[in-house]
Amino acid sequence: MRDPAGIRPAFYYQDEEVLVVASERPVIQTAFNIPLGSVQEIKPGHALIAKKDGTITQEMFREPAIQKSCSFERIYFSRGSDADIYKERKALGKLLCPQVLNAVQHDIKNTVFSFIPNTAEVSYYGMMEGVQEYVRRHQKEVLLQRADKISDKELDDMLSIQPRFEKLNVKDAKLRTFITQDADRQDMVQHVYDTTYGIVRDHEDTIVAIDDSIVRGTTLKQSILTILDRLNPKKIVIVSSAPQIRYPDCYGIDMSRMGEFVAFEAAISLLKQRGLAHIIEDVYQKCLASLTKPKDEVDNYVKAIYEPFEAQEISDEIARIIKPHHLNAEVEVIFQTLENLHIACPNHLGDWYFSGDYPTPGGNKVVNRAFMNWMEGKNIRAYFSSN
Repeated sequence: MRDPAGIRPAFYYQDEEVLVVASERPVIQTAFNIPLGSVQEIKPGHALIAKKDGTITQEMFREPAIQKSCSFERIYFSRGSDADIYKERKALGKLLCPQVLNAVQHDIKNTVFSFIPNTAEVSYYGMMEGVQEYVRRHQKEVLLQRADKISDKELDDMLSIQPRFEKLNVKDAKLRTFITQDADRQDMVQHVYDTTYGIVRDHEDTIVAIDDSIVRGTTLKQSILTILDRLNPKKIVIVSSAPQIRYPDCYGIDMSRMGEFVAFEAAISLLKQRGLAHIIEDVYQKCLASLTKPKDEVDNYVKAIYEPFEAQEISDEIARIIKPHHLNAEVEVIFQTLENLHIACPNHLGDWYFSGDYPTPGGNKVVNRAFMNWMEGKNIRAYFSSN
């Protein structure tokens, strides 16, 4: 069965011998050595029925809702070997190029572009493509606008502008820190990554490193930024192919504790710095009062935590939070915009992690409960009963 909003993916393949269902298309293609078009998707609000006589049908069990397929599946969780996901992740990287180029002041010669393994590699290719297109446009514009004759040296200098794409981060262990037990995570992240020496010029180059998403910021603070700083760059720009993750999930991905999101930590910090701490208590009281309301009457009250601030203000505060005290380089953090996320993933508009717009009323109850748990110091999942 697939939910009416199509939140989670569901694919299937059938022939005269088998029926197989999986959440990802490439695993079916690989296991059965079949082309893309042979794998079908279960429609939202439908159940796939296999009868004893071998008849396979899709039967609607509930009227489909507006489709809100999860975009974070596309950014992080699903296999990048899926044809559509690969294209989407490349698009996410490419769409970040204007922000990245502004961050390095369009100084291509003194910038090293890299990525944080492993799931950011495809968006890195998209960023490479975008930067290369910018360089070609820049060269063309400069050469065409020259009224006088250009010297051989000037021509050589212009044509020699080549973006520097390097693998600076090396992941030593076959481990994914995102899904490791919390108790082991802090010790592990310090040993997972290493770096490539001899590429970055001391105090001259800026490092741009793209990641698929920034959830907690733990790995950046405890490991990656320190390792990159050993290369003595003048600046480190961390780029997230996903927008700021502000709200929990309640549809199967274990991201339900508000205190784990560095964007939430940044917003709370800014509220306190600017004398707006009363908003925190106001939100708590609204969440508390909503417990007795029918779920259809409950709003996402946690949105008020972020409303006083522009996205850039929160990004700047995140950069301050994740920067270790001993770091020498300047640190800047860039996030994908919601608008560009929808451009890259036009068929997967479920963006509640970033916007707080949940596709079901139960989502609002979960986000409010997550905030209450944080206020009350309860380190439990928001979709579990606290009774």
